Amino acid sequence: MNKNSKVYIAGHRGLVGSAISENLKNKGYSNIVTKTSAELDLKKQADVFDFFEKENPEYVFLAAAKVGGIVANNTYRAEFIYDNLMIQNNIIHSAYKTGVKKLLFLGSTCIYPRMAPQPLREDYLLTAELEYTNEPYAIAKIAGIKMCESYNIQYGTNFISVMPTNLYGFNDNFNLEKSHVLPALVRKIHLAKLLSENNKEAAISDLKVSSEEEADKILSQYGITSEKITVWGSGNPFREFLWADDMADACVYIMENIDFSSLAKDKKEIRNTHINIGSGKEISIRDLANLIKKIIGFTGEIYFDTTKPDGTPRKLTDVSTLHSLGWRHKVEIEEGIKKIYEWYKNN
Repeated sequence: MNKNSKVYIAGHRGLVGSAISENLKNKGYSNIVTKTSAELDLKKQADVFDFFEKENPEYVFLAAAKVGGIVANNTYRAEFIYDNLMIQNNIIHSAYKTGVKKLLFLGSTCIYPRMAPQPLREDYLLTAELEYTNEPYAIAKIAGIKMCESYNIQYGTNFISVMPTNLYGFNDNFNLEKSHVLPALVRKIHLAKLLSENNKEAAISDLKVSSEEEADKILSQYGITSEKITVWGSGNPFREFLWADDMADACVYIMENIDFSSLAKDKKEIRNTHINIGSGKEISIRDLANLIKKIIGFTGEIYFDTTKPDGTPRKLTDVSTLHSLGWRHKVEIEEGIKKIYEWYKNN
């Protein structure tokens, strides 16, 4: 991949896609193609193929996906499996048909079995039962991995799958219902701090509602008061987090330096060629909430609602393959939370 190569980023407005776009621009890539969802519906096969034929990109970052936290995954199960299958199928197949040189498909570590040994190695894929709450999303992502592998084996394509751990960063989704745990906690604790400072006007502005009554309804729904916030589950599960800019840097590094042939080398059966991308470090949800509380300066209580599901107990990635390829993360969790909180307040 050279600086003039035509690069298509699917999902360029999302957390990872926007970070990849910024990383490429900072490294001098000048021929980047993007389309908003209004301009191109990635669920429509004919439209996607027409786009690939017209634009003829050489390299593709497949970062477009329907994503969300445990509530969204468990509530919108049909949408999570349908939308993700359609998006990735259309892009991967069109990339093959139009001769794309290399494609990078982004999945998620939720592809691994619920009770898989820790840390999660790439070869644990499909060895046991998935976590129920995000099973539809995980199955879609597993299908994407196998589609890339299968096209590589049958057609000689160069499609690589990477499995990022929990990501957070600029342009994150802070929706109280649909966001992942870290940005959701940042927003909840920020709102609780505003209430504790008797700054109801700022809370109303944050919630983008027109009246105090509407704000009170939302705050009550999500367990946010001046004295405490409510978090789903026991707080005992452990999660690993990676700064999105680090993830983007890893993706660009792999696109520039790694080919599928090197990942499949010496394998009797070509499978599990995906690459985990993470920090290799974990923190409990309880400790994460308290760390965010400390950084934001909220003095109230964190209440854990044990009537709600915890999700997978642990999801720590084995990043030895990634390290062997020459890449390591840079931003640690406390620094990242400070960065994302400042960004949230300013945006």
